Amino acid sequence: MDDLYSLPSLPPHTEMIDGGFVFMSPRRMFHSLAVDLLGDGLRQSVPECFRVRREMNIVLTPKTAPEPDLLVLHAEACRERDETRYEAADAVLVVEVVSPESEERDRDTKPSKYARAGIPHFWRVEKGNGRRPVVYVYELDPATRVYALTGIHHDHLKLSVPFDINIDLTAIDHL
Repeated sequence: MDDLYSLPSLPPHTEMIDGGFVFMSPRRMFHSLAVDLLGDGLRQSVPECFRVRREMNIVLTPKTAPEPDLLVLHAEACRERDETRYEAADAVLVVEVVSPESEERDRDTKPSKYARAGIPHFWRVEKGNGRRPVVYVYELDPATRVYALTGIHHDHLKLSVPFDINIDLTAIDHL
């Protein structure tokens, strides 16, 4: 796994999935705006015991280290400023914004791997009608290590777990 972080000239935003490298496509405008909107909303909501990070690898197994669009991590995992990755046990929430190039990974591959690694919360963000994001919210069933869908949010994302979250998804119209 350390090879992923020591290879010379490795392109930015490289993931390792099942031992193979995945090179990320250039970001589309919707993707960037959705990550900005949700990241800002999470930062405004997050309690002191957590931190929000964008586009950092998370080690799930020795051969799998995806790069979620957003992560909410335990604050103690975020003390070092030169970190290149986090461990699955550090994560409370992972967020993936689906792009046409990454649909299968973001809808199938990554969620099942995040669940098996024990990450309690997962959001999948899709482009709805027009420019607005639709957020699919999942919570881990710890007995089966499978995510259960707890809600689909179109204009407003209001949750009480993993902490109180209140994000106006229509605000993307003004970004």
